[in-house]
Amino acid sequence: MMLRLYRGLTTTIGPALPIYLAGRKRRGKEDPVRMPERMGRYTHPRPAGKLIWVHGASVGEALSVLPLIEKLASRQTVLLTTGTVTSARMMAGRLPANAIHQFVPVDRAPWVRRFLDHWKPDLALWLESELWPNLIAETGSRGIPMALINGRVSDRSFSNWRRFSNLATRLLGAFDLCLGQTEEDSQRLHALGARRVATPGNLKFAAPPLPVDAEDLRRLEALHLHRPSWIAASTHAGEEMMAGRAHLALKSRHPDLLTLIAPRHPERGDDIAQDLREMGLVVAQRSKNEEVTPKTDIHLADTIGEMGLFYRLAPIAFMGKSILAAGGQNPIEPAKLGVAVLMGPRMDNFRDVAHRLLVVGAAREVADETGLIREVSHLLDHEIERRGLADAALSFAANEAGVLNRILAALAPLLDRMHAHP
Repeated sequence: MMLRLYRGLTTTIGPALPIYLAGRKRRGKEDPVRMPERMGRYTHPRPAGKLIWVHGASVGEALSVLPLIEKLASRQTVLLTTGTVTSARMMAGRLPANAIHQFVPVDRAPWVRRFLDHWKPDLALWLESELWPNLIAETGSRGIPMALINGRVSDRSFSNWRRFSNLATRLLGAFDLCLGQTEEDSQRLHALGARRVATPGNLKFAAPPLPVDAEDLRRLEALHLHRPSWIAASTHAGEEMMAGRAHLALKSRHPDLLTLIAPRHPERGDDIAQDLREMGLVVAQRSKNEEVTPKTDIHLADTIGEMGLFYRLAPIAFMGKSILAAGGQNPIEPAKLGVAVLMGPRMDNFRDVAHRLLVVGAAREVADETGLIREVSHLLDHEIERRGLADAALSFAANEAGVLNRILAALAPLLDRMHAHP
């Protein structure tokens, strides 16, 4: 019933969707050149042979699935779809030769059918919690095998899906296999209607360390002049000002301090820079190639695809969206680079990973802004302790790297079945 209502609603509002997309384009949230892809049209011909379609929402999912795509692309073409401009730009230089990126069509049935008519995937792999009813229903109706990879069901999502249990059962029941990130995720997927469930682990552990341009790293290391530093990573609104206040408080004890701020949405860079300057801080904006000088307080990392660079420049990382808002950001990325990780108490989207990092002494939790200032200052003063925290994080990440092989083993029956049919 709920699926019919949803499909009826998306049909009714269908004529207004191009207007909606045009508005997103004006705000920089759609690629103007590739807009037709959002309506199911293609910009690449479909290659001959088998094709696996992998779908994820945005940057985090796309980065986490790269190692799996590299393995899969050795035998057949892989089509990766995402829905954000940032993810498309980031994937442009990172996908292997036998992989293609396209924007996912908006979840309107005619556009979905147009997409499937062209690409004709032999297997569809969905990432985390990106469950679009029309995409799933249309894919399943064509007999295309589907698996959910790295499935995640947050407290809020679980509560919401339980209110629409018939729709959840219809959607999750269409998957041949659902692989949860944690045992709790797998239990929730099963409770919501998934038929075959397993827990191979979190695919984000399989991702290689974030890449870096060696020349950029060398140049910025020289500009940073070996100053004590820390980074507020993947920040959301309000957290940049918190980091600015923290810098002012820390500066009395660490007068040469350089604070790096990497906003989750780099397009906010100009506004953030203005707000920080109004606090009396000297800001060097990366997107404008502003030089870091001995007087610079804040290096604002408002660019795309350079977190590997900035994590390597700062020995301490605070994970954004974990104090002022709930959700958190991926702590595995700095852990893989041997960075000491700090996080707030609201790491909801990474609850299992955050808990395990804390248990093994590979990260520390700060309750609020005051706690953040105190912990950053302490780690700046105690290098041996800071290195111990970073080494524990690096070791923890390395011990979890076998998740990719476990996921491939779970997918093996679907892959074998796909290749058994001409």
